Amino acid sequence: MSQSTSQTNSPPGAKAPVTRSLWIRLISAQETGLVAVILALVCGLYLSTPSIEQTERTTYNAPGTIVTDAPDGFTITVPAGPGGQAATTLTFKEAGGYEYRPLDPGAMVIRKFQANKFLNAANLLSVLTAASFIAIMAVGMTGIIVSGGIDLSVGSIYALAAVIGALALKSVVGTSSAPIDGANMLWAITVTIAVCCAVGAVCGFVNGFASVGLKVHPFIITLGTMAAFRGLVAIPTQAQSVGSFPESFTRGFFKMSVGGVNPVPVAIMLLVGLVGVFVLARTVLGRRVYAIGGNEVAARYAGIPVGKVKILVYTIMGALAGLSACVYLGYLGAAETNAGNGYELKVIAAAVIGGASLSGGRGSALGAILGALLVQLIDNGMLILDIDQNYNQIVMGSAIVLAVVLDQLKTRLMPGAGR
Repeated sequence: MSQSTSQTNSPPGAKAPVTRSLWIRLISAQETGLVAVILALVCGLYLSTPSIEQTERTTYNAPGTIVTDAPDGFTITVPAGPGGQAATTLTFKEAGGYEYRPLDPGAMVIRKFQANKFLNAANLLSVLTAASFIAIMAVGMTGIIVSGGIDLSVGSIYALAAVIGALALKSVVGTSSAPIDGANMLWAITVTIAVCCAVGAVCGFVNGFASVGLKVHPFIITLGTMAAFRGLVAIPTQAQSVGSFPESFTRGFFKMSVGGVNPVPVAIMLLVGLVGVFVLARTVLGRRVYAIGGNEVAARYAGIPVGKVKILVYTIMGALAGLSACVYLGYLGAAETNAGNGYELKVIAAAVIGGASLSGGRGSALGAILGALLVQLIDNGMLILDIDQNYNQIVMGSAIVLAVVLDQLKTRLMPGAGR
């Protein structure tokens, strides 16, 4: 009769490895804390902001539309339409805040209602859209910071890519703002995205190549290129803005409306975030970036081409700044020479608040997205609460300092720190 016994390969007296459950890992993750902070900030802004009156307008002007008064409101009868659409009768109550203005034909229905100044669809969409411009670049900045570098020129790259991309778009579609056909518009969108990303990638390559080739700290290199690229912005247009893009480029794509919202900037942000998560966590490039940031000397001895990886990371950062600039062109419909002013602070703040350690070796693309959202919520909250915008830079700088201090404190409290 045999009896099976379980054996381990651990030496006598050694402690068994501690495996943490999924829930513990989830709770202790940097991103979970960010989500909690964002939710707390949303609740705080909701409770501290008053309600405001909003107006919603809907037009019913199909031929044959009839408006009928009723004791407690009015009804609108829309006739049957082409394609077998049945006739419909809509009832509107005055108690619901509805009123109408007669049109020929039909009527415009106006609804007035109270909504929280912060927690309403229009404001939240504005926050997400503004955060997307920062978040796209913050994903690239996270890669740079994880590798132990920094890039102060992202705002200038953003502006330069936007201006040159706008000039390229104008050369493709001409000076007319009239709509153009779908095939030409697809070509125009492709060219604009390619030009913006290419300009950004070249600028990023210059940063990385100069830092690696000259063996100068990237802080100094990008501080110089920040001024140089900003100076180049004004040369092609003589400091004039470039606009009058076709509606099919702006409202037809980058600012298209789906269900009353403009989802393209947010969708691009999420796509960049997913790719960033995959690259940093699942690819050789990502592992090399973490290895270089953790210990560059050890990475060199391990055979990692440190210089090439750094140049590639800065090039990707520049390309993402160009992509963000292209989204800006399509959403706002113009390129200005002062575009991106102060963005370097917001992008770095988003990456650092999102968990990227300025000492290198730590950070995540998801954290960068959440950090950008938190930065924009702070910006929006100050605006809604009528706080002087001169304090915005103070708050952003303080947030970076606080995030760095907390990161250092967390590092010291980690098991094995200082050994």
